[in-house]
Amino acid sequence: MRPLYLLELLILSALWGASFLFMREGAPQFGPIGLIAIRTAVATLVLLPFMMMSGQFRDCLRHWKAIFIVGLVNTAIPFCLFAYATLFLGAGYTSIINACAPMFAAIIAFTWLGERLSASAIFGLLLGFSGVIVLVLGRGYQTDSIVILPVVAGLGATFLYGLAVCLTKRYLTGVRSLAIATGSQFFSAICLLPLAFYYWPASMPTATAWWQVAVLGIACTGIAYILYFRLIANVGIRNAVSVAYLVPVFGLLWGAVFLAEQITLTMLVGAVTIMLGVSLTSGLLQARIRRLKPTVANRPV
Repeated sequence: MRPLYLLELLILSALWGASFLFMREGAPQFGPIGLIAIRTAVATLVLLPFMMMSGQFRDCLRHWKAIFIVGLVNTAIPFCLFAYATLFLGAGYTSIINACAPMFAAIIAFTWLGERLSASAIFGLLLGFSGVIVLVLGRGYQTDSIVILPVVAGLGATFLYGLAVCLTKRYLTGVRSLAIATGSQFFSAICLLPLAFYYWPASMPTATAWWQVAVLGIACTGIAYILYFRLIANVGIRNAVSVAYLVPVFGLLWGAVFLAEQITLTMLVGAVTIMLGVSLTSGLLQARIRRLKPTVANRPV
């Protein structure tokens, strides 16, 4: 991977890792639904000009029903679930749970789309979910509804991310990515804004909270999507999705630096176990080993 694309991958990882930081800060003031309604509305305003300039507006109109469903499954509902989870869990903790999405995608693709699961992928699933158990048990003094429900909400969000991948593959194959991203943000905002007005907090959020949600929508969503699709175009989907391994790293880092969150040994063990499981489930680890084999075989002795 060229240095420029590697830099873009790191920036994208840092932005998506920071989204958990801003949700952790904003959810108590706006409420989960209000926070995500504003986030998706701002992201729509960022992405819309790029979609129009790229000529993908017609794609969005033509496939609006499927994009609407994907928007609910991939954005509106899981974003709200993660915002709820951050009310009780740290930014770093929730970013680790977020890494489970590729495992759910593999399970759903196997059961619904009939895709094959190799022995290593099945082992990766078991390994990854054992990492989640490690995370939960690591909060042994709080293994009640205070932790269990937010963890279930986070896992529910990652399940929906996995479902959205399969829905997109099933119904939106061939539709350009920016149309899907912009349309999903738009439909999410349309659905969430009425609920946000209904559940709007009694006390007005602070000015700091407003600029944080603006950064969440502009940088961590709008700009991040543009970077993601640029990486897909330049380095391929397999390299681009490796961002999933870096997001928890930045989630833990930002949480420790800006929120003084403690990074425990249990969290690190759980994170490594989950990411190793994801790498086996998605086939990324096997693919890298296959690419290295010819190099090793041809190396002069």
